Amino acid sequence: MTFDLLTAVAVNGALAAAPGGVSTAMVALLDTPPAVLERMYAVRRRYDAVAVGTGTVLIDDPTLTSHVVAGGAAPVRVTLDRSGRIPRHARIFDGTARTLVGVVASTLAVILGTLAAIALVRFRRFRGRFLLTALVNAPLVMPEIITGITQLLLFVSMLQMFGWPHRGFTTIVLSHIAFCSAYVTITVQSRLQTADRSLEEAAMDLGSGPARAFLEITLPILAPAILSSWLLSFTLSLDDLVISSFVSGPGASTLPMVIYSKVKLGVSPDVNALASVIICAVGACVIAAGYFMRRADQRRALEIQMAEH
Repeated sequence: MTFDLLTAVAVNGALAAAPGGVSTAMVALLDTPPAVLERMYAVRRRYDAVAVGTGTVLIDDPTLTSHVVAGGAAPVRVTLDRSGRIPRHARIFDGTARTLVGVVASTLAVILGTLAAIALVRFRRFRGRFLLTALVNAPLVMPEIITGITQLLLFVSMLQMFGWPHRGFTTIVLSHIAFCSAYVTITVQSRLQTADRSLEEAAMDLGSGPARAFLEITLPILAPAILSSWLLSFTLSLDDLVISSFVSGPGASTLPMVIYSKVKLGVSPDVNALASVIICAVGACVIAAGYFMRRADQRRALEIQMAEH
């Protein structure tokens, strides 16, 4: 809302507390300029209540009838109706469903990042090591807007030369893999450098092949780093707005893009409900993770205690 609309609502709220009450507020509303009334009607569908001064003006009638609740704070009604309407909101529901982009990008980024980490740790010298290290570290220090522009130019050039990829979800997934794999490589690499190589060598001395020794010995050691890398990649992919805005095409919108486009026109109750759902989901995941970590620590302490006795 702009200044003139706020002024009109403030006048109505202030007059509502004066003698005459609602009738005085109706007179002030009728004296409001037509342009302001049109803008009030435009925001009527997005705002259930506008709290100003000592009263709250509820704009919920097509005839712009203002019902004023005077005498301090208005009663607050807590409802879950907006949360139930999210699946029926086409753009928000599509954007939420497209979080699968983050799942796909995170999974592929974990695979590529883990392979890159193994190459950097296990093979000290090979051709292109310096280039691989530079490609891994570049997304960590590069501003997102620079990354988005360069990837956009790359995709446009590839489309002109090879006819692929067309701007859409394919380019979004590729761009997310590019910057998420860097975080995966750094995380897995630090874990692999501290892992005991002698355990894998002992398994191979006992007759296990290199692949089996890696899957049964090294991979379980890397499992916490791989899991945390996947969660970090999914969070970065879900939260990304700048890069996705550059590389997306017509009809391809992620959830942050949908929310940002709606927030520019005013925060609607649907966006608030979606944010509440996300916060509750993240909170539940954090509580569940803490519970399982506590159980694992208790089980480990019990095993150590039994081994000592």
